[in-house]
Amino acid sequence: MKSGAKTPRLLIGSEWRELPRTKAVINPYSGEEIAQVPLGDSQTVDEAIQVAHEAFAITRAETPHARGDLLQRVARRIEERREDFVETMIAEAGKPHTFADAEVTRAVITFNEASEEARRQHGELLSIDAYAPGAGHFGLMRRFPLGVISAITPFNFPLNLVAHKVAPGIAAGNTLVVKPSLKTPLTAILLAEVLVECGIPAGQVNFITCTDEESAALTTDPRIKMVSFTGSSAVGWRLKEQCGKKKITLELGGNAGVIVHDDANLESAIPKIAVGGFSYAGQSCISVQRILVQESIYDEFKRQFVAHVREHVRAGDPRDKRTVVGPMIDSGALDRITGWLETARKSGAKVLCGGNVNGRCLEPTIVENASHNVDISAKEVFAPVVTLFSYNDFDDALKFVNDSEFGLQAGVFTRDIGRAMRAFEHLEVGGVLVNNVPTFRADNMPYGGVKDSGFGREGIRYAMEEMTEIKSLILNKTWE
Repeated sequence: MKSGAKTPRLLIGSEWRELPRTKAVINPYSGEEIAQVPLGDSQTVDEAIQVAHEAFAITRAETPHARGDLLQRVARRIEERREDFVETMIAEAGKPHTFADAEVTRAVITFNEASEEARRQHGELLSIDAYAPGAGHFGLMRRFPLGVISAITPFNFPLNLVAHKVAPGIAAGNTLVVKPSLKTPLTAILLAEVLVECGIPAGQVNFITCTDEESAALTTDPRIKMVSFTGSSAVGWRLKEQCGKKKITLELGGNAGVIVHDDANLESAIPKIAVGGFSYAGQSCISVQRILVQESIYDEFKRQFVAHVREHVRAGDPRDKRTVVGPMIDSGALDRITGWLETARKSGAKVLCGGNVNGRCLEPTIVENASHNVDISAKEVFAPVVTLFSYNDFDDALKFVNDSEFGLQAGVFTRDIGRAMRAFEHLEVGGVLVNNVPTFRADNMPYGGVKDSGFGREGIRYAMEEMTEIKSLILNKTWE
């Protein structure tokens, strides 16, 4: 996408909407303005909610095979427009080509999985007559769609995080109002084009762009039955307070820990940890942040890890297929992390490699001897920075990972199944990855966190459970 490209339009119902107010979309690597996105107001939000509310009468009555066929068409069309999506993500998000391409693949999987789940009627026969008061009765349970869902998404996965709300929402028969990040709205609008091309019912998914202040109705309006939010912890928990009686799922922040025990396969672990910590400049809530290494192998791990990062983890132009670390999303994010690094240095931390800023990119940075309570250790870094620590006893490493306000995912490298199971039992996180990094996510797995990392679960089937309500049917068998 080049400077001077026409202003994209918003999708409300079957209408592509142009608006008088616009906001610039900036390429985070070049600083170039690549588009002007329409900027809606509170009236725009109200119209989108009303259109979605009216469309629910249609979508709730659609057959499972109709929903499944639609989602399958969307998956095929995303694949056909792969290069459009890749180029858009590179331009507006600064996402390196390799990872933008991988995100398209994941979105195709997400819609295909939703297509399969849409065809399955999850329910249950109820043993009403298991006890005397239920004698003579027959029962069953099934799930029904909720209605209008507001889907609020961040900048870092501008396609697949939108897909993880839109695909299960469609599969369950709901309608949605999608508000993508103003930093990366173009990918979501491209997805809106695909949905229309594939014949989505008018009003089932509406895409708006507006400021946070003017989108308040997406959490407070009584026509909204559920809020699905992915973003910062501070914003997420505030939205939960505002939601009142509405359902809400929150996918929030993290400062993911990785434990490397003395029996780990370093040849396998080190490349995974490097990619998990530095891909897309670490701008993921499950990026590797804290690396805990058993003290008997600490020096060897450090030597190999630093050498690997220097040789293989390239920072620079996201269009270059060799690039792993692209730009930070904006200057504010870059200033924040360089400030945190300086504070850590002053407190005694040592930068083993990286730490320098080249253009809009921070070099992949490895830090050791950082205090546990400085920002770079205790908070979500969201940058290409990892911290190294050593430990003696495995249980101490588990306690170290748990000593955090976050609890999204954690990784454990060990060949001992007993240690793996102990980690599964004791780590206070939503997912434990054994011999892999917490950055791993398969799109059909349950995904979410505990503590400040979130509330509820995503992953297609699990998101559909969040987006539906259980209803029971109890029959008195008087016909017998």
